[in-house]
Amino acid sequence: MNMENKAGDHAAPASPAASSESAQLYDELELQECGLSLQAFQSALTAMHGVWGKLTNCNLITIADFSKPSSSKRLYVIDLNNRKVLFQSYVAHGRNSGEEYATSFSDEASSYQSSLGCYITGETYTGNNGYSLRLDGEEPGFNTHARDRAIVMHGAGYVNEEFIRENGRLGRSFGCPAVPTELAQPIINTIKGGTCLFIYSPDKNYLSHSPLLKAAM
Repeated sequence: MNMENKAGDHAAPASPAASSESAQLYDELELQECGLSLQAFQSALTAMHGVWGKLTNCNLITIADFSKPSSSKRLYVIDLNNRKVLFQSYVAHGRNSGEEYATSFSDEASSYQSSLGCYITGETYTGNNGYSLRLDGEEPGFNTHARDRAIVMHGAGYVNEEFIRENGRLGRSFGCPAVPTELAQPIINTIKGGTCLFIYSPDKNYLSHSPLLKAAM
């Protein structure tokens, strides 16, 4: 697997909206072997194309597949243009979303839960959790309070294999998609400034009511 830190500037790829096209792309990227579910990938592409005009870089998509346990490397940064997985890493979910699996979600302040759906990456800053990336939720009812809730991507010392060995799962955040400390800067620098990040779960409420997924039906 190619683990390059940068995807160069390229023209936006053609929309892989059709299920047959996205399934072919899924196979080309060998995502099943990487552990990413086809439904997560297709849902992410569908949502991404719903916000296509808002994206600065349409070549990259980041997917957190919360159908997987936190002990799995369930975060994928994918270069769609060059057909490469740039990063595959651990990612934490909110402490009130569940233990090993994330099963409960909320966009409410102080819920300490993860929020599902499509985000657009914003600007970086350095705060209490070090180098961090602001996120703007694009799905009313699911994640549009992300910026007000300070839901950001950042590095965390509880996102590593040692914590998994000792606890059987990752540590949990206040709702942020936290990544390993050593990967925070390279991942953030790759996806910052207007790329799509999608947090997936086979949650029936989200799949039935997502504004972006419903619009594509």
